[in-house]
Amino acid sequence: MKNQKIRNLSSVEEIDAYERAMESFIAGGMDQEKFTAMRLQLGVYGQRQEGVNMLRIKIPGGRLSPSQIDAIGDVVERFSQKDAANITTRQSIQIHYVPLKNTPAAMRRLAKEGLTTREACSNTIRNMTACSLAGVCPREHVDVGTYLDGAVEHFLRNPLTQQMPRKFKISFSGCEADCAQSLLHDAGVIASNRNGRNGFIVKAAGGLGHKPREAIIVEEWIPEDQLLFSLEALIALHNRYSDRTKRAKSRIKFLVDRFGVEGFREKYREEFSRTRQALAGRALPKGMWRAQTGMEIPGAGAPRKLFAQHQEGLFALPVSVPLGELNVIQLRGIGSLLRRHGLQEMHTTQDQNLLITGIPQAVLATLKADLAALGLNEPHAGDNVVACPGSSTCRLGITSSTIVAPKLSGGIRDLSIRVSGCQNGCAQPETGDIGIYGEGRRLHGQLVPHYQTYFAGSGASGGKLGIKGPSVPAVRVEDAISRVQQAYVDSGEAVFFDWARRQESGFFNSLLADITEVREEDVAKLKRDHGTTIDFRVLNFGGGECAGASQVQIGANFFETAHEREYRRALMFQRKYAEAAQCSESILRLLGGGLMQLLGGVRQDNQSQLASQLLKHDGLEEIAEELARLAADLSRLTDPGEESLAPVNQAVDAWTIKVAEFCMAQDERLDLVGSLPEGVAA
Repeated sequence: MKNQKIRNLSSVEEIDAYERAMESFIAGGMDQEKFTAMRLQLGVYGQRQEGVNMLRIKIPGGRLSPSQIDAIGDVVERFSQKDAANITTRQSIQIHYVPLKNTPAAMRRLAKEGLTTREACSNTIRNMTACSLAGVCPREHVDVGTYLDGAVEHFLRNPLTQQMPRKFKISFSGCEADCAQSLLHDAGVIASNRNGRNGFIVKAAGGLGHKPREAIIVEEWIPEDQLLFSLEALIALHNRYSDRTKRAKSRIKFLVDRFGVEGFREKYREEFSRTRQALAGRALPKGMWRAQTGMEIPGAGAPRKLFAQHQEGLFALPVSVPLGELNVIQLRGIGSLLRRHGLQEMHTTQDQNLLITGIPQAVLATLKADLAALGLNEPHAGDNVVACPGSSTCRLGITSSTIVAPKLSGGIRDLSIRVSGCQNGCAQPETGDIGIYGEGRRLHGQLVPHYQTYFAGSGASGGKLGIKGPSVPAVRVEDAISRVQQAYVDSGEAVFFDWARRQESGFFNSLLADITEVREEDVAKLKRDHGTTIDFRVLNFGGGECAGASQVQIGANFFETAHEREYRRALMFQRKYAEAAQCSESILRLLGGGLMQLLGGVRQDNQSQLASQLLKHDGLEEIAEELARLAADLSRLTDPGEESLAPVNQAVDAWTIKVAEFCMAQDERLDLVGSLPEGVAA
């Protein structure tokens, strides 16, 4: 992927609006919940530590230019209280210990280089990930960065994605090896050439954390010009059907449980039919497809060794970054040496490392020496260890994942180790050769820190989510991992994934039985987590912020109506007037039903019944009467044309403004900026 394709994703206007909201909040003029929702939408998370925040920067596909690396270094040096930037498993960059008052200035520094924190958090589309070798891999069919860029441009700040039931994660892989790991994503895109035709396999409804689920195929193959329709259909499906009341069951993966695999696909096809109509005529990304020139699979996440690119004479060099943490000197040094050697781009990877691309062979030796002077080297056997922040900063963290992770090793066979501080799985423990996540278990009346184990996971092609093993006391987790590694080495098997999956059920429980057993006399030695001198306890910080601020349901409805207006505009332009009328009907149904819920009633889709129920509420007489009239006007348009439909659409938009004014008077938490019709008076 060439960096010049990366678009400027920033918006100075939204940073200015955020700063005004922050100042109002600090002065006591803005409700905390409303400001929290805005803060999260701009990528600012609260930490365990009072007064400081984590700032998350979106890095689509992991691509960074030297000047962007400089900007990240500046933010760490000038606006953070800790000398560190962290690479995440989603190829983003996180900077912790940023005082709230510093966040607008930090955003502005990033914006100068086209970087944004917008929608890096909250209930929206998170950073889109891609194969770390996208654009340079000999095996790829196409540089998927083209399609990733198109999706980012389409969905960032899109009304459809602003108040979704929960977050949504998308991956892009350049070939069937699927190094970007579609298995664990809400939507996964895999480039595939079928009988000389260029297109994609599309998977959906994968996820980790609570109740892990492997993604299912929703498109065996579609042509490249239909990819955006497919992605929007999945997002619309999530928006329409996912549970907005039970946070633990609001990811799209739970719709497979609700509808069944075929039922899910049927709902998807319904949405796809609609998105295909609404987005028809839109300029769509078109990549440069080519014949594969090599078949070596670099591996899930990123290669572990120097890799020859498909561009002759150029190489991609992986750089090991322990726990994904870079200090200011390293950040500035990397930007400087890339410029010195005439290199344009660096990629962050899903294993929290870096990958420098486009390196001529003559430059390799000097570049490696320059990196070593910064304390950065090529990966070596055993250092494939990934960890989330855990209890060091995260409000949801249970165990000290960043303390135990450096004590672990993948051993001589270079196994992948994934360490999460809680079951939410930010380090993707279910996809490592050995994965663990932190939990507390009460034994003999005492709370003892443990790590739940997983074995033989892989998110790439042919992979599976890990086999759940026993829960191991945190103090003994090093011994447990060493014993599993030794059993594997002693077996003589070549591949850990195959060896682990050939074992009989209960094998790992038996292998680790003495390590997992906790007698009463053992508790005193086991009740402290790594790096602590006090007894283990699970602290309550009022819940984490990964899920976003609590939603007012009617607010989500307003953003969905904004999406319906976008569809209506496109369909009117295409002269598909009957379909455009259905969009106006959806607006009435969404806002009428949302009003009932706001007032404590039950959502009702029949618009005449809705109007009757709303008439019973003081102050809603005019809104209810207009709802009934507009519903009747639309029902009479059996064969609508532009002249008959346009005035009804305008009246629906004016009614929308009236509903918004009423709702904001009822609930001051509502922030409907960006969701209302423009240039329309009630």
